[in-house]
Amino acid sequence: MSETPKHQIRAFYNDETIRVYQAYSDRIADSALANQTFVSPPFKLDRMTWIKPSFLWMMYRSGWGMKDGKPSKILAIDITRAGFEWALDHSCLSRPSKDLSPKEWKQMKRTHPVRIQWDPERNPDLEALDYRAIQIGLSNEAVVKYLNEWITCITDITPLTREIHALVQQSRYEEAKQSLPNELAYLLEENTRLQINADLCLN
Repeated sequence: MSETPKHQIRAFYNDETIRVYQAYSDRIADSALANQTFVSPPFKLDRMTWIKPSFLWMMYRSGWGMKDGKPSKILAIDITRAGFEWALDHSCLSRPSKDLSPKEWKQMKRTHPVRIQWDPERNPDLEALDYRAIQIGLSNEAVVKYLNEWITCITDITPLTREIHALVQQSRYEEAKQSLPNELAYLLEENTRLQINADLCLN
């Protein structure tokens, strides 16, 4: 079996939508669930919002919904694949490449409302793996599109995360893995792949 490429988008998706994850306090999460989108207030439109296709990276980032002892709800947000791909096509990496001058980097950030960051993927024990998971930061126009055009469904999956976490704590890893979302490699157009520094891979 071939090794997982270092920079590869893996996600739960179908022909129309792709699932991303976010964690929020009850106030923001309950509003989003009731409205099936994020509403301001309590959601803050002027802040970059990060969406994550990797379930286990979301668990790492949120501490299984209990980061720093503060509970949060884990939301699964299904968005259109067209919207997801628009975000990638209007993105730049969160750090400049060596061949960009400070002026060029400033201009790129101004003209690209989406940031891409690759962070170590995690296993069920939330230990770092040697390949990466993508984070996608939305700002300005991208946030507006996310809220008003891309979101098709928001689901509270906090109970599921608690169940999986309990299995991991009991070292029942096979059962935990069976409960994880089936995340497959997400194939990209060549220009998009190069833009976000993803590796060439086959599903």
